[in-house]
Amino acid sequence: MPPVSVIMPVLNEERYLRTSVRHILEQEYDGEMEVVIALGPSTDRTDEIAAELVRESASDSRARVKTVPNPTGRTPAALNAAIKASRHPIVVRVDGHGMLSPNYISTAVRLLEETGAQNVGGVMHAEGENAWEDAVAAAMTSKIGVGNAAFHTGGEAGPAETVYLGVFRREALEQQGGYNVEFIRAQDWELNFRIREAGGLIWFSPELRVQYRPRPSVKALAKQYKDYGRWRHVVARYHQGSINLRYLAPPVAVCAIAAGLVVGAALTPLGFVIPAGYLAAITAGSVPAGKGLPLKARLQIPVALATMHMSWGYGFLTSPRSLAKKVIASRRPAVRAGETETV
Repeated sequence: MPPVSVIMPVLNEERYLRTSVRHILEQEYDGEMEVVIALGPSTDRTDEIAAELVRESASDSRARVKTVPNPTGRTPAALNAAIKASRHPIVVRVDGHGMLSPNYISTAVRLLEETGAQNVGGVMHAEGENAWEDAVAAAMTSKIGVGNAAFHTGGEAGPAETVYLGVFRREALEQQGGYNVEFIRAQDWELNFRIREAGGLIWFSPELRVQYRPRPSVKALAKQYKDYGRWRHVVARYHQGSINLRYLAPPVAVCAIAAGLVVGAALTPLGFVIPAGYLAAITAGSVPAGKGLPLKARLQIPVALATMHMSWGYGFLTSPRSLAKKVIASRRPAVRAGETETV
């Protein structure tokens, strides 16, 4: 089996880092592995835990753990720094709160060979540890929450616009110069768009599953989805033709609900039909999404859905044009194996 480099951008991940790395080191994979953790300026015990993982792996001849600095704290810069410090032909991206299924890497390597793809990925399997996180997980894996995004809801294997995280051929990353460091969010979508534009294949397979821990509060979820919407609009400005109707649904919903509230308050109560209809729709949609969950979690699914939709739509609508101009003017750093220079 070909040797594999696993890259991890981490910032304030003391809660899950050790477990995430354990899921990597316990992979059912016969090839050599290395784990490169790019450390942002964390304020918790992340650095200390990472140092422990490096020491503990020193005696493991098959899978070593090492760290590189990421002083900016930005995810794309962390990924580029980790790619530069890695050396193997297959590059696996994992987040500090992602848990790989036991055969994730072996399956991904097989799919790269079978499909000829430049990047393969699978399902972001959201799982919570309390009622609120269970509600968010249900919302994130339902079509009423995220539309027909296969990496959220599952589906048949085949070509895709983008995938969750990703397992790359190194030459694809080097050809594209790595991640664009200006994309604080949506960097995966933007990189996969460039790979597809260059003729590469992005492949989705439900065989690949990564456990994902949702944000622990309404505030954290709202910030996450506002950033998603904001930066997805930047991608749309930067790459013409990269937007579709699914991405326009949340901003349209925000405008319609806002207009309904204004009309209802100022002119006629009929204006309230639109926001009332939206609330009825997400309430009804939460019933199948929450099947099998405790009552406390099911009751919070409409809150999670509304938070995701409204925050994404608001972020998309308020995304400043100055961000797109900054991205267009930026230059992507080259990424080459074995280099240790940070971005």
